[in-house]
Amino acid sequence: MQIGLISDIHGNLPALEAVLSDMPAVDEIACIGDVVGYNPWPAACVDRVREVAAVTVQGNHDRTVRTPETYRGNRMAHAGLEHALDELSEEQLSWLDDLPRTATVADDRFLLVHDHPDVQDRYVMPEAFSGLWSYLDGRSGLVLGHTHVQHEETDGDRLLVNPGSVGQPRDGDPRAAYAVLDTDAVTVALHRVEYDVDRVIRAVEEAGLPERIGARLLDGT
Repeated sequence: MQIGLISDIHGNLPALEAVLSDMPAVDEIACIGDVVGYNPWPAACVDRVREVAAVTVQGNHDRTVRTPETYRGNRMAHAGLEHALDELSEEQLSWLDDLPRTATVADDRFLLVHDHPDVQDRYVMPEAFSGLWSYLDGRSGLVLGHTHVQHEETDGDRLLVNPGSVGQPRDGDPRAAYAVLDTDAVTVALHRVEYDVDRVIRAVEEAGLPERIGARLLDGT
């Protein structure tokens, strides 16, 4: 079974559409959270993810979209959530509210979680992946996001993967990131695709969002 993995879209519609156009044929798509936040198209991204994803887990921005003040200390995150709260319908907000923290795919063989399997909102950077093996609990793999850093590790016939961020990469590569998981072979292919960053920068300005939200997309930081 081939599963397309997308994560950390953060309201970046041009990046999401580029990823979906570039993705090879898959049996289904799984979204690893943070559909909204930061960028100017939260409603369109929610609608598109609902169209294409068989399963979506809840990211921290999805969870806190009704309470932007949670991120008052982070100007970009706070502004992005305020914008999302203004743009999203009550029905879209309820969908985000109801997303599960974790899910499984491929007959429970792969666990999906946005952040850390046990500690909500904890970032798991690539150098800390070795501490995750115990959370597989007999499964073949674990898929997580949150860091916006694309990475995968294997241990025999077990797999850990972060597909990277569709809408706001932070690993020095500005191209939108995604991955394709082969659940039978227990392997993953990491992908990157270019998209129209200038369109996002213009839309950030038009929406009155902090300039840095768009500017950081140019260098993937």
